[in-house]
Amino acid sequence: MVYLCFYFQVHQPNRLKRYSYFQIGRDHFYEDDTKNRAIMQKVAEKCYLPANRLMLKLAKKFKGDFRISYSISGTCIEQMRKFSPETLDSFKALADTGCVEMIDETYNHSLSFLYSREEFKRQVALHSETIAKEFGQKPTTFRNTELIYSNDVAATVEGMGYKAILAEGADRLLDWRSPNFLYQPEPCNKLKLLLKNYKLSDDIAFRFSNRSWEEYPLTAEKFAAWCHAVAGNGETINLFMDYETFGDHQWEDSGIFNFLEHLPEAILRNPEYRFATPSQVASSLSPVARLDVPDFVSWADMERDLSAWRGNHLQDDALEAVFALEERVMATSNPDLISTWRSLQTSDHFYYMCTKWFSDGDVHKYFNPYNSPYDAYINYQNVLADFESTLKK
Repeated sequence: MVYLCFYFQVHQPNRLKRYSYFQIGRDHFYEDDTKNRAIMQKVAEKCYLPANRLMLKLAKKFKGDFRISYSISGTCIEQMRKFSPETLDSFKALADTGCVEMIDETYNHSLSFLYSREEFKRQVALHSETIAKEFGQKPTTFRNTELIYSNDVAATVEGMGYKAILAEGADRLLDWRSPNFLYQPEPCNKLKLLLKNYKLSDDIAFRFSNRSWEEYPLTAEKFAAWCHAVAGNGETINLFMDYETFGDHQWEDSGIFNFLEHLPEAILRNPEYRFATPSQVASSLSPVARLDVPDFVSWADMERDLSAWRGNHLQDDALEAVFALEERVMATSNPDLISTWRSLQTSDHFYYMCTKWFSDGDVHKYFNPYNSPYDAYINYQNVLADFESTLKK
């Protein structure tokens, strides 16, 4: 038996408005709700709503034989509540099918594990409470922000009671091994590790509409044949990607929805294949080996490390500044101040400050609302200066 495990990241940050030095001490509202609303509603129309309708159709059609999983950040859930409640309802309808697993992460899609284990645990607990409230599930699978992973992450997550964790199947992590098996983190005794098959995942997420790609066009039958070729040399094919792949990154006229609609049937033509959620894979398979990952890996960029968020002095300075406020913020016991501080931790703020303009430059520019990383840094530090002055008062 070979399992096909689909996992989708669903995240939208609370974007900051243009905030000048002269607003410090005068303006204490930092978010650009006009832009947040516009982007949420645009992505909902292009991706979330049509993709969810299709996923619901497939779940009903295959009566439990088609299964998928999502991690939806707390900031994204907040924006759905405010700007697109019908989108939140559509995710609830999916959760109600029994074919969808909701996965935990940090509530604010933050880098908190790198700076404060206590804040990391608080955000994960807050996310877990939110998932239980909105979707009626108690997650047993965890994925850290942007699949940031190491031995330390695994040991901490196991100590929090999770049964499975997701990570990038980076070449330097696997060496000669295959991502198509279940592993166990080196420091853990119970936690199971599922690794992304980045080749097959990226064929959908990044190469699908690339007309210069030698495999273009990608059909459901062709992709299913690639998956079927794993039989005998793998037990789980983990396809992890941004949910915005469907309709936003890969537009509807590329044929991405048609591809997705026909994929389950093409996969299931082979009786040895089953769709499964991460927790089902973890409970059904035994680890083939222990995997030692002393250094951090992620699913970002060619390097698959932390350089998308901690690759220059701008990012380091901003990150150290915001996490240096932890003790003072928590001492206030003020829920509004704590919420604002956590929103300022969202990884996107530091991604915008990235100065890599080589192999991954186009990706960074696509997601960056600022004219330059320096503009992002100055804007962020102006906001942080006002926030800190508010704390002093």
